[in-house]
Amino acid sequence: MKNIVLGMMLLFVALSTQAQDKKNKNAKYEFEVNGNCEQCKKRIQKAAFSVAGVKSADWNIDDHMLHVIINEEKCSLLDVKKAVAKVGHDTEEVKATDEVYENLHSCCKYERK
Repeated sequence: MKNIVLGMMLLFVALSTQAQDKKNKNAKYEFEVNGNCEQCKKRIQKAAFSVAGVKSADWNIDDHMLHVIINEEKCSLLDVKKAVAKVGHDTEEVKATDEVYENLHSCCKYERK
């Protein structure tokens, strides 16, 4: 009887620790992305959608916030930030290279921090 109870407890512990490692398939995040105009919006959203696992991406011109829904089993928030920086738009965590930034259209050049 003790072996059965002990086995059940071990099984419960194993299953509960495995459940903690499970990633969210619809994780919602928002973060600031520098940009100015409608061209920026299209470029930022296209870059976000280029990352496998991004389900939704919407950048707001007024507050410069990118709202994303991602499948954390396929990508991370850092992957999205790197993709956005790769097309010339800075985030707090990942900055675009100077070369890529300089290639942006003149109306898209935002004040860099």
